[in-house]
Amino acid sequence: MRPLLQPIAPEIDDPLALLTACHEKVRRFSTLTRRLVAHVGQHGADAEAREAATSVLRYFDLAAPLHHEDEDMDLFPALRALGQPDVTAHIARLQAEHDELGALWQATRPWLLAVQAGEAAPGDAVPDAVLTLTERYPAHADAEEAWVYPAAAGLTPEQCRTLSAAMVARRRTH
Repeated sequence: MRPLLQPIAPEIDDPLALLTACHEKVRRFSTLTRRLVAHVGQHGADAEAREAATSVLRYFDLAAPLHHEDEDMDLFPALRALGQPDVTAHIARLQAEHDELGALWQATRPWLLAVQAGEAAPGDAVPDAVLTLTERYPAHADAEEAWVYPAAAGLTPEQCRTLSAAMVARRRTH
């Protein structure tokens, strides 16, 4: 139940590569969560399941909120300033999805905490939010990469450095 191999980290001065790397982690941890649901259904919250739940909790509790802040506080405002109405419309929808994904995560956490604590047994009900999160989060990442991230080509090198600096600073305070 171990997460898939870790890719090589992108350069810190390439904010879009960093954000895309976060999306790859979203996809990996979503896949791991789906595998965990199946595993717990057969084996309960054994040591392997507890370890996987801990990994998923760590990512979605710590890294995912920082990623959303990177987008909401820095990337999206910079892209809005480019004045592309279609990109701005996509950003509005994607920001609303951040709130929806946050609510799904809060509904998913108790199940993962139960697995982590060894309290989930085969046959126990899994909240619908768990599988919904594992479907919606990767779809959200796909939408950002298809509709919004390409617009970042219009950012200046200085704007990209500013984005990177904000991302680094955000992680130093957490």
